[in-house]
Amino acid sequence: MFHRRASAARPMLAAYGRGYTSDSSRTVAYTKDKYPGIERSTALNQLSSEDITFFKSILPPTSVITDEDDLSSYNVDWMRKYRGQSSVVLLPKTTEQVAKALAYCNERRLGVVPQGGNTGLVGGGVPVFDEVVISTQHMNGIRSFDAASGTITCDAGCILEVLDNYLAERGYMMPLDLGAKGSCHIGGNVATNAGGLRLLRYGSLHGTVLGLETVLPDGTVLDNMSTLRKDNTGYDLKQLFIGSEGTLGIITGVSMLTPKRAKSTNVALVGLESFEKVQETFHMAKDMLSEILSAFEFWDHKAAGLVRAHHGVGHKDPLTSQYPFYVLVETQGSDSEHDMAKLNGFLEKLLESSIVDDGVVAQDDTQIKSLWSLRELIPEACSKAGAVYKYDVSIPVPKLYTLVEDMRERLAAVGLLGQQVEEVIGYGHVGDGNLHLNITATSYDSKVTQAIEPYVYEWTAKHAGSISAEHGLGLMKAEKIGYSKSPSMIHLMRQIKQLIDPHGIMNPYKYFPSTHQHQHQ
Repeated sequence: MFHRRASAARPMLAAYGRGYTSDSSRTVAYTKDKYPGIERSTALNQLSSEDITFFKSILPPTSVITDEDDLSSYNVDWMRKYRGQSSVVLLPKTTEQVAKALAYCNERRLGVVPQGGNTGLVGGGVPVFDEVVISTQHMNGIRSFDAASGTITCDAGCILEVLDNYLAERGYMMPLDLGAKGSCHIGGNVATNAGGLRLLRYGSLHGTVLGLETVLPDGTVLDNMSTLRKDNTGYDLKQLFIGSEGTLGIITGVSMLTPKRAKSTNVALVGLESFEKVQETFHMAKDMLSEILSAFEFWDHKAAGLVRAHHGVGHKDPLTSQYPFYVLVETQGSDSEHDMAKLNGFLEKLLESSIVDDGVVAQDDTQIKSLWSLRELIPEACSKAGAVYKYDVSIPVPKLYTLVEDMRERLAAVGLLGQQVEEVIGYGHVGDGNLHLNITATSYDSKVTQAIEPYVYEWTAKHAGSISAEHGLGLMKAEKIGYSKSPSMIHLMRQIKQLIDPHGIMNPYKYFPSTHQHQHQ
């Protein structure tokens, strides 16, 4: 039967973003050296002392960063894979300041990289060469909240967790939950169309974002801060900027529909013998839990082992035995007795059907956090294991784990598994077909990269998947977009980019294939 073992409270997640010193960031190789095929655009000018003088004329001196040590954390991504050479970071507080800065950069043909919390995983939020970084970290005001409709409007630099805490006091919640919620900015979330843990229940940002305020490259402020759920007048322009990764402009304001915070949250963890049984569990969850099902996460025994190894005995398996696969099921509703009855009925059915052998149900908030930590700590545990190659793909659910198995076989066949490659693990969101394939290695090495790529992209395309489910394209996957989009679609996207950003100043070298093919060294 399902047991009710007490669990230790979850430790605080390690900070994403700027959690390293300037000295340690200098050990990261420059992106231009890792990607020697990338050439600095001759259409973009280099920064001059006159440019710095102008920026100081529109911003307070403390909002124009030029000190080398202070610049380090803006030039390096949090995974320490990408390092740019920007010599200035701007910290505007208002949309007007962003508009003035962008208009000037556009006139001067200076490359610009918009940056939020710097928690991205594909190199999209840091410079490649000497682009001007415009950070939204000082644009963090909540503009308004309508308790009747649940609509919040805020600056783009608001931290996701801060917004969620603000809404919690008013009985609402953000429809987005990420491991980096303590550092990531809502503007960055929208710019990358972040998915997160509860897309199964609340959908994507394409549906929950009602309006945006965006500054175009020429300094034009596109004020589309609508709070309406229905508006069929003309093209829905905000959709262009959701997932555009800063290549069309800088998001400065967001209007979003937020759901009511659940009065009842229940979490269960079960162990399973195969991925086929993971799928059976998901089908049964949709059938029996339907309207209260809010999350359905899975991970394999390799992921569980990494969490145990790197987060101590407090994160041993709460089940009586270890299993090849684990599934965390969360329900959220308004009636605790009704919701728990439905969850218990679902779990009993799983036992009767011999789909699972064991499981545990959280009995309080502490146990809920503890069970969730087993899933949320996986990315950090992978990073602690050494170098980690992260791939974020969406695949039809029946084939979701096959990629992990095939990748293990491939790396073993070429003699890398157990040598340079330590583990190949899989985890993710079964509810939306999103697999996080992580490959831990002793170091980043061209031999490992060449064994993984383009195989992982070819495999995904062959199975009608997407090479980026939620991390975006950035620099890492810019050249790989063709595995998921047709030439005609890429051509149309380029035309849109050319129309809005004719001088190509916005987040250059990202998102689109360049004329020079490059490969990660």
